[in-house]
Amino acid sequence: VNRIIIQRGVWGLLLWPYILTVSMPLDCKEEPGSLTRCPSISQEKLLDRVIHHAELIYRVSEESCSLFEEMFIPLPLRLQSNQAGFACITKTLPIPSSKSEIEQMSDKWLLHSVLMLVQSWIEPLVYLQTTLDHYDHAPEMLVNKTKWVSEKLVSLEQGVVALIKKMLDEGTFTTTYNEQGLFQYDTLPDMLESVMRDYTLLSCFKKDAHKMETFLKLLKCRQADKYNCA
Repeated sequence: VNRIIIQRGVWGLLLWPYILTVSMPLDCKEEPGSLTRCPSISQEKLLDRVIHHAELIYRVSEESCSLFEEMFIPLPLRLQSNQAGFACITKTLPIPSSKSEIEQMSDKWLLHSVLMLVQSWIEPLVYLQTTLDHYDHAPEMLVNKTKWVSEKLVSLEQGVVALIKKMLDEGTFTTTYNEQGLFQYDTLPDMLESVMRDYTLLSCFKKDAHKMETFLKLLKCRQADKYNCA
């Protein structure tokens, strides 16, 4: 097991600079001062950039969750992580989860659902960065990955906002949920519960990151072939 963990760590260190390099920016540098509108970037190109960001975020979230498991979570505790008391913070958001419901979502609701998920995770990931600093022997790679995802999530938010304005021609919009209360900074009684909550955050974020990627790719498919996307 230790050999496997070491091998994964070595590959992670080798690939990590590559992931940072291939990540395309969403800051619309072609048009200075137009961060959220991106008028000089075509809708198709912007959607491709947003999808690329979502793919990388999901990939790194998988790696972070696996690394956290290997370092801090014994197998019996992994099986308990989805029990009562460790529910995902986005569980109350009005976002479908079944395949049939997702296929029936409009393009507008797909985009707004992605935006809701992105915005709901920005604050918890910042919190997670601070808690990892209190861990003994927390791998630097895990800390760096969490920080990278947190920063890229803000960039993804900007890209989705720009995409909404381009595709839906919405100059202003509001989300339909209350960000306050989704995530609470409760004082935890012991380290074990703190570790389990952090593990739940990583696990839930991984699921939601996959959902973001799925929604965006479904949207992309509809642009090419509206009647054959599943």
